[in-house]
Amino acid sequence: MAASTGMAGTYIRVETDGPVATIRLNRPSFSGVDPRLPEEMISAAALVGEDPGVRAVIVYGNRRIFATGADPRDMGGRSPAAVNAHTRLLHAGFDAIAEIPKPVVAAIAGFALGGGLELALCADYRVAGEGAVLGLPETDLGIIPGTGGTQRLPRLIGPGPAKKLIFNASRITATEAVTLGLVDETVPDTEVRSAAQRLAEHFAGRPTAALAAAKRAIDGGFGRPLGVGLDLEREEFAGLFSECTTDRPRPAHRTTAPRHSSTTGRPAPASPTGS
Repeated sequence: MAASTGMAGTYIRVETDGPVATIRLNRPSFSGVDPRLPEEMISAAALVGEDPGVRAVIVYGNRRIFATGADPRDMGGRSPAAVNAHTRLLHAGFDAIAEIPKPVVAAIAGFALGGGLELALCADYRVAGEGAVLGLPETDLGIIPGTGGTQRLPRLIGPGPAKKLIFNASRITATEAVTLGLVDETVPDTEVRSAAQRLAEHFAGRPTAALAAAKRAIDGGFGRPLGVGLDLEREEFAGLFSECTTDRPRPAHRTTAPRHSSTTGRPAPASPTGS
């Protein structure tokens, strides 16, 4: 099936191929001040999130660069209040990608630095080319990661390794990223897009409502008291039995009264098919 374009913005376009949508980064180097970037991220997330035909999502730049984030010089001369206000907009855009209620795969080819790596951290699964380079170089510039790096990275790999990467502004290879748990798998550089497509198609074949509920439960409960997380899990679990859920699971346990034999009044043995 040929891919169709559902959105074409300055920074982002959305391409749909069957049940898989790709959020494609037109400009791998982000603007640090243009409000169209977070606006387009929010629009793209809403488009793929609300489309019932889309069941999995890929985030991809190009064969040489996933994304390298913004140039901090773009914000030079701005007041702390102005920087704070624009960063709030960027957070809303990144959060929108992270909260897409479907599996999201980051296909990382080439460089994923600064805001580019922070965007990859918003995905549920990360596939990287063997030649990929990842890092958060902000401290070399006298600042810190500003679009989620200090929060999402330690939640993924732990605070110690995250501090080491951020304090040293380290650039690491895809192999090193797999060892840290930052990347889930590596593939040859020429196969990044196709590997992500195969993985997204696999997720697309899974029950949509169940995966969305699992994502909400895991993301919503992480870092919170166990009791809060268990309450959230229970609510999500129970919600999957709603009559409104079109692809709800068939419970493994019996939910109706057992059939009885007309002669003995005892439960009749199950048929070989379980029906």
